[in-house]
Amino acid sequence: MSDASIIKLNDVRFRWPGWPPFSISVDKLSVREGEKILLLGESGSGKSTLLSLICATLLADSGTVVIGGTEIKTLSGWARDRFRAEQIGVIFQQFNLLPFGSVLDNILLPLRFAPIRRRNCNDAPRKVVELCKDLGLPDNVETTKAANLSVGQQQRVAVARALIGQPPILIADEPTSSLDEANQDNFLDVLFEQVRVYNSTLLMVSHNPRLSEGFDRVLHMSEIVNVERAVV
Repeated sequence: MSDASIIKLNDVRFRWPGWPPFSISVDKLSVREGEKILLLGESGSGKSTLLSLICATLLADSGTVVIGGTEIKTLSGWARDRFRAEQIGVIFQQFNLLPFGSVLDNILLPLRFAPIRRRNCNDAPRKVVELCKDLGLPDNVETTKAANLSVGQQQRVAVARALIGQPPILIADEPTSSLDEANQDNFLDVLFEQVRVYNSTLLMVSHNPRLSEGFDRVLHMSEIVNVERAVV
């Protein structure tokens, strides 16, 4: 594993506008290339805000957020969108699939916005079939609709969509919250194997400490993020 940091935050401060005031600060967070990191924290611990800063959907008020060697603040709005699409695959808590789109359509969707990932994917439909086979999904990817899949299968489609084109960073936002323990374990087995095959860096957030096994490091939000709320 390389010592190079692929995610690096220093002296970051961010304040949500509006009332009541809410702000977070991160003195330091560093994730090495190829690491599997679990961030543990309860609701309100700043997990969503931290992920948004890393994914460049929010910009820090001060400090530096460096992703893959690029300081996010140096990019224009359009460039940030393109950078995010190229560098980061996201597995959302609610999967965010297109229900009446096919499995193929859903998995290929990120490539529309990421030319580099698209170039990494010669004969993309074949790559999708290979990914689906690895993930235990149906072969008929062109005709199977996402809405007709089980919850577990939809989750695997979300994993394939995040991995297609080999983005260097994989963000998983509470991906196991709707699963029972057996399916949580099965999901992590699949996720870890795909991260190994694609040599991705994994940053997963959860409130469940039971999921800690198999990660290189487990970080508690209270150790890295300070949340401040005004008393009203």
